[in-house]
Amino acid sequence: MASDPVPEPSQRRWKNRRGARVLVRCHGRVLLMSDSDPGLPGSSWWVLPGGGIDEGESSREAAARELAEETGHRVGPQCLAGPIAHRVVTHGYSDRILVQDEDFYLLDVEQEFDVDTSAFTATERTRMGRWGWFGPDEMAAMTVWPEQTPQLAGLTADDFVDLGEVEESTVAVTAR
Repeated sequence: MASDPVPEPSQRRWKNRRGARVLVRCHGRVLLMSDSDPGLPGSSWWVLPGGGIDEGESSREAAARELAEETGHRVGPQCLAGPIAHRVVTHGYSDRILVQDEDFYLLDVEQEFDVDTSAFTATERTRMGRWGWFGPDEMAAMTVWPEQTPQLAGLTADDFVDLGEVEESTVAVTAR
């Protein structure tokens, strides 16, 4: 996805944070949100709803809050199963590098719901906007972060997967 010239990591601002994401599943289909790098026109991939943990907030509380903010679907933190997975991810974007230590939670719903993006921040409105429900075969043909999302979709509330330390970037941080 990267284009030339590639900014050096030292030329981009770095941010470290804790984060939480929610795998919302309905009869085998997963809710995904589109994302992009505004500095790279045409870039696009799909992610699970989620984001940073605010000060004084637990990972589970942040997951429920982010789900409500990004989709309009409100549930109490106690409704989320897990965490079902964990990773430390480095995202290299055209303007910044984000290192996020994140937990993944599971929410099974009985019916697919329409997403309400009215609570998006200005940045989210620039970067995101599309959403959809996708099965494992569809996800396998898409760019999805994390790439293990189709496998995560098969987990139960009692499962846990350590996804390790990974890089997902539009502009690489490490030499490949």
